[in-house]
Amino acid sequence: MKNKKLLALVPSFLLLAVAIVVAFKYIKPPGNQIVISTSTDEGDYQTYAKLYQDIIKDEGVNLIIRPSAGAVENLHRLEDPHSDVDAGFLQDGLAATSENGPDLVSLGSLYYEPVWVFYGQGVKDLTRFSQLLGKRIAIGHPNSGTTILTKRLLKGSEIDEKNAKFFELGWQDALDALNQGKVDAAFFIATPEDALIQKMMLEKNIHLMNVDQAEAITRKISFLHHLVLPHGAINLSKNIPAKDVNLVSPTATLVVRDSLNPALVNLLLKAASQVHGEPGIFEKKNEFPIDKDDEFALSDEAKRFYKSGAPFWQRFLPFWIAVLIERFLIVMLPLIAVVYPMVKMIPKLLDRRVRNKIHKQYGELQFLETMIKSHSNQKDLSSFLPKLDRIEDQVNQLNLPIEYSEHIYVLREHIDFVRKRCLTPF
Repeated sequence: MKNKKLLALVPSFLLLAVAIVVAFKYIKPPGNQIVISTSTDEGDYQTYAKLYQDIIKDEGVNLIIRPSAGAVENLHRLEDPHSDVDAGFLQDGLAATSENGPDLVSLGSLYYEPVWVFYGQGVKDLTRFSQLLGKRIAIGHPNSGTTILTKRLLKGSEIDEKNAKFFELGWQDALDALNQGKVDAAFFIATPEDALIQKMMLEKNIHLMNVDQAEAITRKISFLHHLVLPHGAINLSKNIPAKDVNLVSPTATLVVRDSLNPALVNLLLKAASQVHGEPGIFEKKNEFPIDKDDEFALSDEAKRFYKSGAPFWQRFLPFWIAVLIERFLIVMLPLIAVVYPMVKMIPKLLDRRVRNKIHKQYGELQFLETMIKSHSNQKDLSSFLPKLDRIEDQVNQLNLPIEYSEHIYVLREHIDFVRKRCLTPF
């Protein structure tokens, strides 16, 4: 009977084996690379991607960096179904240009990207964008995130190409144009640690605009933040800037395709936390990454990461071992929920099967007894004895567990009782 119990477990074991095979064949493994779209060499995105690359490389995954013209091209690559780009740095405010927003999810805001407006020596002190009316303005690379946001900021103060002259220039070209007096002001979007921003802050003939309407602007444009650059923050010994400067700032956001494997998403989140968790001029320690992006939905993995940290297995095990365990559990946990009740039901099913065998013999015996009652002739009664012997032989051949022996003995007693009825006239 023990062999029969084991035999009854065979379907469960087969189901388990099939599920494991399916898990490792059809549940998509994470792969060993991520393609991220960044910026030009002069951009912060490129710098941060290289830091990510070093962290992710230690986990055996290659982060392939694809330079681009900036956030706008990054968004286009992410939306292009023929592109192999998995992730990209975006600047707040670009989602309005997105065609396939629902296919993209945010891993959170990474850091502040202040808008820096520098103006030349011959320009009167600037404190408001409306003062740029009629001026020559460098607004950033063509079709860049800087250009899009600059035009939006200027439009809010009723400045456009009709009443000012716009120049689409890269960072270095814009700086050269300022120094040469070819433009009156130039817009840049970068962190205060950026080498070019540091260089311009030290230029004697170039000045940084103090945006005195910064708070009002952030009320008009919800994704912007009001920042204050403290005096001396750039250079303490030279007290640069000489006074507090008000700035407006979007945040940089890491966006991925929602098809990116969750294990790789968690690797990106881990790298982002290490790189952007440190304090800065505007950021407190561990302030970033955070869900400040209200344009793209936060991914489910990011929600869990910000709530509970990295997945349990990835905290203590090498990445690939953790991935194998997680893939196994994805199938095993639901399967156990099905198999465990099945295993518990097996004893009940076996019990029912055994009792059905006994009840079958009782059924035949009862039918035979009913027929016996309808005959009173001794000769007719004797004709039922072979049938009783056949029932008894069937009972003796039943291979039942020892715990059912009592039922067999009772059944035999009932067979003997009916036999006596056949041998003794009513």
